[in-house]
Amino acid sequence: MQPELNGVFEKVSFTNNSSILLHVNREYEDYPIHWHSAIEIIMPLENSYSVTMNKTQYSLKEGDILIIPPGELHELYAPPTGTRIIFMFDFTLVSSLKGFSSILPVITQPRLITKENSPDIYEEERKLLLGIKDEYRNSNTLWEASIYSMIIQMFVLIGRNHIDSGGLFPDVRANKQKEYIEKFNKIFEYIDKNYTEDISLETVADVAGFSKFHFSRLFKQFTDTSFYDYLNMRRIKAAENLLLDPSLPITEIALQSGFSSISTFNRVFKAFKKCTPSEFKDLYRSRNRGTSV
Repeated sequence: MQPELNGVFEKVSFTNNSSILLHVNREYEDYPIHWHSAIEIIMPLENSYSVTMNKTQYSLKEGDILIIPPGELHELYAPPTGTRIIFMFDFTLVSSLKGFSSILPVITQPRLITKENSPDIYEEERKLLLGIKDEYRNSNTLWEASIYSMIIQMFVLIGRNHIDSGGLFPDVRANKQKEYIEKFNKIFEYIDKNYTEDISLETVADVAGFSKFHFSRLFKQFTDTSFYDYLNMRRIKAAENLLLDPSLPITEIALQSGFSSISTFNRVFKAFKKCTPSEFKDLYRSRNRGTSV
């Protein structure tokens, strides 16, 4: 089943007016370069599978789990025979939970989970994904709530493993690691509450009690991105939700998302999403027309 593409944007047709789509894919066909607003999780059940993102190829073995963040351009390549889980869902419900802001940096990058690189969490992650497959297939009462509870468990495991690994701040003494992690949790909460304001690196560094140079280095270690890139990412996530409201003009959405000008909003949005805000709005409108009952 080839994805329904508009340019390189995939319009995900979720099941039964839900925000979840899962299929056990056996087709010998490749998926051309595309992106979508849903998170995608892929796990081969039989044989291998290949995914290319940002010029990096991920060669998945049986049981490997790859998490593809929203908005990532990617291509999928299938072997002549094989079976794999392809699971997509709207992460908005999960990302709005209190405390999840601290693990957003972890899941805004592609993440490969294998027995070898994640021995502490791999087996539980695999069981949860198989449980999601069974729940989706059986469609029992409250199946969507049950699946989202397992999604939350998956990401809690990933977040705790990332935070507790001890590798976030390699040049910080062990007794300071926990203190720094707690400070960064407060930083992400501060950004979540104030991203619509004109906040600066200096302001947030002062909130954390660091010099701006020390803070900038630690932030890069924690998130694998710069402070301003993370702030823009947070603003773009807010803009995505606002763009679903057909009554809001683009200029108003830019201001409500924390951008000081429409030109900056357009430039940053296109850099993250590979399309303009207007194109994104039109793509969602056409998707909703195509899936309405």
